[in-house]
Amino acid sequence: MSAQSEQAKGHAKEAAGLITGDDDLQAEGKAQRVAGETQEQTDKVKDKVEGGLDKVQHSLNDILDKAKKALHRA
Repeated sequence: MSAQSEQAKGHAKEAAGLITGDDDLQAEGKAQRVAGETQEQTDKVKDKVEGGLDKVQHSLNDILDKAKKALHRA
């Protein structure tokens, strides 16, 4: 399930708990909403890390290619 849908479900449970006076449902909704927010932030960090690793890999491949070309010229 996506992080955003978890947040939406959490908001709904939280609101329902508030309206009905069900503290347990309200707390469950808050926990689900926060879990969704945490997952969303985790996904963003993961994407940034993966993007950085891709850049490093491309740079290393370029360096390796240049080194190979230099060895073939020598």
